Amino acid sequence: MTAVTKISCQNIWKIFGPHAEQVLAGIDPAKTRAQVQEETGHVVAVKDVSFDIRKGECFVVMGLSGSGKSTLVRCISRLIEPTGGKVVIDGQDVTAMNKKELREMRRHKMAMVFQHFGLFPHRKVIDNISYGLEVQGVKKSDRTAKAMEVLELVGLKGWENRYPRELSGGMQQRVGLARAMAVDPEILIFDEPFSALDPLIRREMQDELLSLQSKLQKTMVFITHDFLEAIKMGDHIAIMKDGEISQIGTPEEIVANPADGYVREFTEDVPRYKVLSAGKVMRKASKSAEGEPVQMSAKIEKLIDRVAANDVPVPVADASGKIVGEIDRSIIMLAMQSRS
Repeated sequence: MTAVTKISCQNIWKIFGPHAEQVLAGIDPAKTRAQVQEETGHVVAVKDVSFDIRKGECFVVMGLSGSGKSTLVRCISRLIEPTGGKVVIDGQDVTAMNKKELREMRRHKMAMVFQHFGLFPHRKVIDNISYGLEVQGVKKSDRTAKAMEVLELVGLKGWENRYPRELSGGMQQRVGLARAMAVDPEILIFDEPFSALDPLIRREMQDELLSLQSKLQKTMVFITHDFLEAIKMGDHIAIMKDGEISQIGTPEEIVANPADGYVREFTEDVPRYKVLSAGKVMRKASKSAEGEPVQMSAKIEKLIDRVAANDVPVPVADASGKIVGEIDRSIIMLAMQSRS
């Protein structure tokens, strides 16, 4: 099935300063951010960035503080106005929308989840969750019913009449997630949503979101500075540095083939066997391979017990069932020991 493009960012620039358009018109793309700032007094936060996001995928924008990731993602919804370039959602030019069209898109098509929850302290949980529906003009009985439905989906049934201050950080983030989902948006934008949470709660929330995504298949844009979170959450990852994209790829592509030293630094401590698939490490099939084949897409982590128990190579098959290679203990051991 052909992948459908949901969001397309085309040559996005964001320059901060009083004469941003003028600076963009005369900018030399070969100059670094520091050089442009020194010469013009303007900051290039996002520099000529282009990528497509497929419908139903989780696209992660990852980078260190100051890399431009949050600015870039805010350009998608025009919470920050791009200085140049175009954002297209479902074939519509978002950068050409008037205020009314933009407001309608934000109300009905997308929702954001922030790091610091942004809950209303004076509203009960159920009223926080139904807030977006209230803004849309949905009558109270309908928005309460929808909010209760989503509340149960995120595991907070029974907490609807509590106030945010009575909830733990993880529970508050679930309320933030439920509030975003209540309006049934096609696009969910997450701005480092789990960064403020303790590690155990953070992993729990990651798993919760992945579980919800497997059921709902929303288009998600997820910002993080944590590479392990990026490879866990992302179908595709864009790694940013100094306002530019260093590499875009699947977690497996990035871990197996980092584009430069900057990307390689992120991948160094990643357990490769958790990311790499049989198809990435297999060798040419031989006559000695036997038994039920494993899929090319199967992660090495899931195959360790199966392959370790075999004295002969295990065949690897493609999606059609054709044998395309084999793996054995030695290949598994190499994948477990090697680093990027």
